[in-house]
Amino acid sequence: MVEGVNVYNLFSQTDPKKHAHERRPIARYYSVNSILTLEPHMDKVLAHLCHQLETKFIDGHTSDKTCDLGDWILYYTWDVVGAVTFTQPLGYLEKGHDFDGTLRAAEKAMDYFSAIGCLPILDKFLAKNPYIKVTLPGFDNIPNICMQRMTARFQGTDYAVHDPRHPDFLDMFIEAKKTNLDTVNNDQIVAWLMINLIAGADTTAITIRSALYFCLKHPRVWERLRNELAAAGITKASCPVQYRTVRHISYLEAVVREALRMLPGVSLPLERLVPPGGFQLADGRFIPEGATVGINPYIIARNQSVWGADADEFRPERWLRDEAAAETEGAFRRRLQAMNDADLSFGGGSRVCIGKNLGLVQVYKVVATIATLYDIELADPKKEWKVVNSWFPRQKGLDVRISRRSTKGA
Repeated sequence: MVEGVNVYNLFSQTDPKKHAHERRPIARYYSVNSILTLEPHMDKVLAHLCHQLETKFIDGHTSDKTCDLGDWILYYTWDVVGAVTFTQPLGYLEKGHDFDGTLRAAEKAMDYFSAIGCLPILDKFLAKNPYIKVTLPGFDNIPNICMQRMTARFQGTDYAVHDPRHPDFLDMFIEAKKTNLDTVNNDQIVAWLMINLIAGADTTAITIRSALYFCLKHPRVWERLRNELAAAGITKASCPVQYRTVRHISYLEAVVREALRMLPGVSLPLERLVPPGGFQLADGRFIPEGATVGINPYIIARNQSVWGADADEFRPERWLRDEAAAETEGAFRRRLQAMNDADLSFGGGSRVCIGKNLGLVQVYKVVATIATLYDIELADPKKEWKVVNSWFPRQKGLDVRISRRSTKGA
């Protein structure tokens, strides 16, 4: 709420025309080709992640030193959104902890969003109370960071960190303003910047954590993934790996898609408003206009009619043709289409997550790089991690022992 008026963004805007209007000037910057121009920024942060893991948990340490890999993945994803957005990481990897409280505040904010999502009217008396100020968890420092970085860019005072030859999202958003002077102002740029930071870090960390955790829980999967990476020519010298070199490794794709299925970045209902005139379901039931309907991606991902009798289990092979069962190419394509149609990991339709490609590029790069460089095992293979289903589900307990991969594995 700004001066008594609710200000909507790409997530909260429910009017399809207004949503399309806000998305249109920047949509092209989130294509795969555009995202890959940002890969050098990602490589620097990924290399820093590897450096920190080696310094703090491998070099000069005993083999039983435990690493909370989940925390370090989160530091990486927050730093990388800073790098691709402003060319400047936010500093979590360097400091090795949540030094400014932003990460904890983000968790509390997501808990608040979950509750308010169920009872939206409470928001009018809490966060948006015009008479009594109620202090609630939120992203109060994120707008300040965005404003400071944008101002520095306009004034040219960030020359020590920003190289115009390697554009970032802020450069792209400024370009969008220049080509849409009648519709884009500085406030809109800040809104776009905030979306990158608020939505681009936690969700990517969720998927990277899941891919690593479930692979380590299933050593057979971990070993096959590493073998297929090696067979594709990925070595230690390839790291940080480039997205184009691993994108078409089918088993890596299967692992990533299965990780997304097991724990989508949003595991609460994705809500939509029924449009004017209402909507009739396939079974004949009618839903009146204005009603709120929602589908939970996590629940849909457990539908045995789509995913099979083992829908509760982590099995990347479901995304590949079952040659052992003599599955034909045609049958596989039909089964894959059914899974694709039911996959709501990034939403769907016109509201599909604008940052999907940005997130996936990072997941592929991080998982492939870590699998190639290190030998990793869960500190306690019998222990299950803890998952809190907030607006973004968060995992705790990815405790591992890590060492450099043997020469044989390289």
